[in-house]
Amino acid sequence: MTRFLLAQLAPIPGDPAANIDRLSALLDGREGEVAIAPELFLSGYRIGDRFHQIALRPGDGPWSALQRLARAHGTTVIAGAPIASPERKGELQNAALVVAPSGDVTIQGKRYLPTFGPFEEGVPFTPSDRSRPLPLGAHRAGIAICYDTFFPEVFRGLALAGADLLVVLSASPVTSGPLFEKLLPARAIENGLPVVYVNRVGVEDGIVFGGGSGAWDPRGERRPTEEIPDPRLHPEERLLGVEIDLEEPARWRPFRPVLRDVAQRPPPSEP
Repeated sequence: MTRFLLAQLAPIPGDPAANIDRLSALLDGREGEVAIAPELFLSGYRIGDRFHQIALRPGDGPWSALQRLARAHGTTVIAGAPIASPERKGELQNAALVVAPSGDVTIQGKRYLPTFGPFEEGVPFTPSDRSRPLPLGAHRAGIAICYDTFFPEVFRGLALAGADLLVVLSASPVTSGPLFEKLLPARAIENGLPVVYVNRVGVEDGIVFGGGSGAWDPRGERRPTEEIPDPRLHPEERLLGVEIDLEEPARWRPFRPVLRDVAQRPPPSEP
């Protein structure tokens, strides 16, 4: 079993150092092997042009602080942050950083940026054009970010590439909660993989973020979570512990061999 700590928190907008310090303090004494914070947790969500000022780069202060945090706690930390694009100078990505206890950092950028209603992610960010499973100890995690959940091909590609687990970071408003409640177990079932979802809470610029963090097994059933009390949490915040058997997909798939059948089917011919 692998233990996960789901940090359903409200970030301090525009202050990566303070958000990292707070996450580090909440991890003191915790036994989570993998700690997960929400989408854009290091920066906040509605900070406009400040994304360019505080976007993370390898070796800068917040980047190094995340590495120190992971080393100090012996914990893999997955957290959302704006980063300077490694491929295109001057562009930013809405990304998830996976920081191993060794300090090694891998990155997954958000594939689909919402540009409707109150969402304006296409203004500061450039979408990533690919997903790949990232190291998670002896296993590999497929990482998706919020709106990516509405695109099943992202998850199917990660599953076919060998992911043992699907992790979704989110900054989703309360009005979207019922949609994620339907989509997340579907992504688990159709890929035969457990899914972990961490959504933020709090209010920024009129957007009320909805929480609802949790985990689903490969059958789409919710995993029981343990609520971890901490007097430093705000009323709407939660620390949730959950244990997931990352060997279970291999045992479950023979009973529902969706990935086998997809892999054996030839790609569709061009019209």
